[in-house]
Amino acid sequence: MGQLSGKVAIVTGASSGIGYESARLFAREGAKVVAAARRRDALDALIEAVASEGGEAVAVAGDVRDEGLARTLVETAVSRFGGLDIAFNNAGAVGEAATLPELSVSAWRDALDVNLTSAFLGARHQIPAMLARGGGSIIFTSTFVGYTAGFPGMSAYAASKAGLIGLTQVIATEFGAHGIRANALLPGGTDTPMGRAVADTPEARAFIESLHALKRLARPEEIARSALYLASDASTFTTGAALLVDGGVSIQRG
Repeated sequence: MGQLSGKVAIVTGASSGIGYESARLFAREGAKVVAAARRRDALDALIEAVASEGGEAVAVAGDVRDEGLARTLVETAVSRFGGLDIAFNNAGAVGEAATLPELSVSAWRDALDVNLTSAFLGARHQIPAMLARGGGSIIFTSTFVGYTAGFPGMSAYAASKAGLIGLTQVIATEFGAHGIRANALLPGGTDTPMGRAVADTPEARAFIESLHALKRLARPEEIARSALYLASDASTFTTGAALLVDGGVSIQRG
């Protein structure tokens, strides 16, 4: 039996990168997965990959900024699979890169909507469904940026992702007595489409790799394994945590 046997999980941002690998891993470990992203064709490819590995998943395309999607994901988990036990609120975006005086208000608001408000909307609908099951695990993808390090031009990204840690802590205290755990996953540089957009030249990639104690970027499946830990019963006494999975970037100083 897998670590998530009998569980039902939502994974957002599932069309590529960390979300894609997490959805596949969760399914291989026995979870029934509701996968969400904007690109229907990429989601369909994920569902086929899950089925080829003997898993079960269903795709729901939409924008995480839309509360209707958050509601539909939970309704799908309940109607198709009987309930909800795990929610990996992973979708996010780097957004516009600019120094603070040059950052547009619209770009600031968009970063908060995609990275933080979407997580609030997701949890708002996920928590009641988990309460009906007697508990569950909520996971948010944050980052070390704005937590242990700051980078020029990333104020909106850092602020929105740091906000997830505060959200995590409050959910953990509000619903811990009801069996719901909430944790934030803080990856380091990861070899994903979003990560490659930042490290868009060989020189930029080499510089970012050098910031890590391990001197490399993470593979998405490595971050997925840490998400599995937080989703599974291996972490039953872990809640309210900001879990660094960052290859040592937070402690590297040269």
